[in-house]
Amino acid sequence: MLRVMTLVSVAALLAACGGSDGQAETQGAAQTTHRAVRTDPPNAPNLNPAFAGQTRAPEVRSGVAYEAQTYVGGLEKPWGLAFLPGGGLLISEKAGRLRLFQNGRLSAPARGMPRVDSREQGGLLGLAIDPDYARTGLIYFAFSEPDGRANRTAVGRGRLVLSAGAPPRLEQVQVIWRQRPSLESPGHFGSRLVFAHDGTLFVTTGERMIMEGRMQAQRLDSTLGKVIRINRDGSAPRDNPFIGRPGALPEIFSLGHRNIQAAALNPRTGELWEVEHGARGGDELNVIRAGRDYGWPTITYGIEYAGGPVGAGITRKAGMEQPLYYWDPVIAPSGMAFYEAALFPAWKGSLFIGGLKDKRLTRLVLDGEKVVGEERLLGELGERIRDVVVGPDGALYVATDNARGRVLRIAPK
Repeated sequence: MLRVMTLVSVAALLAACGGSDGQAETQGAAQTTHRAVRTDPPNAPNLNPAFAGQTRAPEVRSGVAYEAQTYVGGLEKPWGLAFLPGGGLLISEKAGRLRLFQNGRLSAPARGMPRVDSREQGGLLGLAIDPDYARTGLIYFAFSEPDGRANRTAVGRGRLVLSAGAPPRLEQVQVIWRQRPSLESPGHFGSRLVFAHDGTLFVTTGERMIMEGRMQAQRLDSTLGKVIRINRDGSAPRDNPFIGRPGALPEIFSLGHRNIQAAALNPRTGELWEVEHGARGGDELNVIRAGRDYGWPTITYGIEYAGGPVGAGITRKAGMEQPLYYWDPVIAPSGMAFYEAALFPAWKGSLFIGGLKDKRLTRLVLDGEKVVGEERLLGELGERIRDVVVGPDGALYVATDNARGRVLRIAPK
């Protein structure tokens, strides 16, 4: 079993965090280095933050001694993780396979899954467990669904059946929500699934990457570039913000998003937080509130991949929300989790975000809705991080985005 250990010593802390002599700390005693994690120039140097601390918060060293052990191996590009209430970890693989890891064994792919379009950014994506799973046995999954030559983000559900000696299977499978319109595009599907405290389901989406989709991110007759809120049967809750508005789709909760692959419910407030991909710069952390417009593509802190401004090259406009925090250069966020468990006291209240480009686990230190510190972890692995969840034991579980992917368990050393 592979182990990657971070030791509470000056040398190891510096190796893990990339600092200089004299900036390490002892376990449980947080230290701010008074400089940002990234000190290289941003991609968009002419785009200035709207308020102090909106980007490049001071680097913080928590001094936590942890070890990363391979918890599940033998995976191909794992995408989503979800623990079952009765034990066992569900894992989605991008190619369209749903696996169960339980009692030290990885199952064969579950039977009964629908066909997915797994080209480029598509595949079997986010997972969620029914809040009443003990009674219903239902699980929910997001996937890129073929639609002729086009495709779309869709959400399915099915009853998980577990039988000794047999692969898991899904029964009564149905697609409860489909993004509209479908487009011929291989990218920006989203999609994380998060249950709210009231039992409704948030679905994060993307605007499908191509210009035709981008220009629909702020339109209410399209579900491209939106956060969706639905009931467990796929219907729109009666208190959604655009219910009854002529021409507006009733499932829309918020608009103006680019591509949301990280989302979690804040346990202290019950609100949905998300981190969405920017282009070259402009990865954004947002609190999602009903009916709000988060600006894409009108305002952004990034530039086009080919260089040059996005649209008019502005970062603020009346009626559009500012991100709580943004990154430039990007981390390429995927997966996030609030930490409130007791296993790591020094990390309590932190927000963890996976990084695909950064190949690190980002820890944000929060003061309410303000980011006051940032720490980068797991850089020694050199692996893209696709998802992060908190397990029932209080450990962090991290999926690595590789052809030989794995799930790591991060626990105190």
